[in-house]
Amino acid sequence: MSAIGSLPSPVFEVERLVLDYQTPKGIVRAVEDVSFRVGKGERLVLLGPSGCGKSSILKAVAGFIEPAAGHIRIQGKEVKGPGPDRIVVFQEFDQLLPWKTVRRNVEFPLRIAGRLSKAEIRERSERVLRKVGLERVLDSYPHTLSGGMKQRAAIARALVTDADVLLMDEPFAALDALTRTQLQGELLDLAEEIGFTLLFVTHSIEEAILIGTRLHLLSPHPGRTITTIDTSDFNRKDVGSARLERLSREVHDLLFNPTASKETDNHVRAVPDRRAAHI
Repeated sequence: MSAIGSLPSPVFEVERLVLDYQTPKGIVRAVEDVSFRVGKGERLVLLGPSGCGKSSILKAVAGFIEPAAGHIRIQGKEVKGPGPDRIVVFQEFDQLLPWKTVRRNVEFPLRIAGRLSKAEIRERSERVLRKVGLERVLDSYPHTLSGGMKQRAAIARALVTDADVLLMDEPFAALDALTRTQLQGELLDLAEEIGFTLLFVTHSIEEAILIGTRLHLLSPHPGRTITTIDTSDFNRKDVGSARLERLSREVHDLLFNPTASKETDNHVRAVPDRRAAHI
C-alpha cells in the first residue's frame, strides 16, 4: 500500500471518538476510538457493516449525539450541538415541510438566517433548484413529487445554505436503481461545480467508491477504524470496469474477510494515520 499526498487543512475533524448508547440493559458502546480529518472539497465516505456506527458518527458530527469521549471540530471549533455550518440529508423523503412549495422549502433556511434580501433568496434558491433539475416544479407541493424529486429538493435545500459541511446518511438507499444512479451523477456534478465538503454514509461499496474521494472503513460493532482508502481517481466512467470490480472485492475483504485481504491488497491505497503525521 502506498501513501497519498498531504491532506488539506481540515474543514472538520473527528479525534478518538467514542459513542455510547443507554439501553434498558445498560450502556452499549457503538463507536470506539475513530479518528479522521476532512479537507475542503473532500468527500469522505463512512463504510462498514450494519451496526458499525456509521450513522451514529454522522449524527455526532451533526451535533445530535454527544460523544462519550473524543472531539469533533468544525473549522477548529468544538461541536456542541447542531449548527448552520452543517446540513444533514437523511434517506427518509419526509424531510420537506408539506405545507410549503418546493421553492419555499429551499428558501426556508435562508429566510431563517435573515442575511439576504428577498430578491437574493429567490435568485439563489432558483439557481440551485435548476442545478438539481427541479425548475419545472418550483411551485409544487411535496406530496405531488416522486421520491427522487423529493430527495433532489432536500439536497437543494442543503446546498443553498453554503454550509461548511454537507452530511448525507444513505440519501439514495430507498430509491429505485435508475433514480439512484441518476442522483449519484447529479451529486458528483454539483460537487465538482460547487466544491462542497461531504461526509457520506452508505452500505454500498460501489456507491462509496464512486461518490467518495476517500473511504473510511469501519469494523463490526463497536465501530473501529480499519483503514482509509484513497478513491479520488475513480469516477462514473469506471462503472462496470475491471478496476472498480477489483477494488470493490478488496474493500469487501477488508470489511468482512481481513485474512484474505492481506493477500489481495496490492491495488488498495491506504491513507496514512493523520493523527501521527499531523498533516
